[in-house]
Amino acid sequence: MGADLNFWKYKKGVVHNDTKVYEIACCDGEIFDGLENLPVDEIIEKIPSAFPSWDFINKYNYEKDGCGSFQVFTTPQIVRFDCYGMSGPDMNLLIDIMHNYGCPLYDPQVQERFDSWTDR
Repeated sequence: MGADLNFWKYKKGVVHNDTKVYEIACCDGEIFDGLENLPVDEIIEKIPSAFPSWDFINKYNYEKDGCGSFQVFTTPQIVRFDCYGMSGPDMNLLIDIMHNYGCPLYDPQVQERFDSWTDR
């Protein structure tokens, strides 16, 4: 089973429209007014240390026998992880990386952004 985990950070004072951001920025890869640029290269560099026993195909693709795989899609404003056959604890490692950058999870499977800890 697959799941995609999506992350972005709104600029201060912007009206939140999570569904629209997901469709335009995360799915279509377009720049979206109202989102902050993220330190994408720095974020990408954090992934191998969170998954040291996983096979590093390239900086955007990881897999481990019996644990699943994930791919990373980025623009200057969003980071999206497409996860396949991964456990909840492994997906939580990705969520933790993004939490450190002030980016809450948007889960399109339940159409919810888990941002109660942020300044809305």
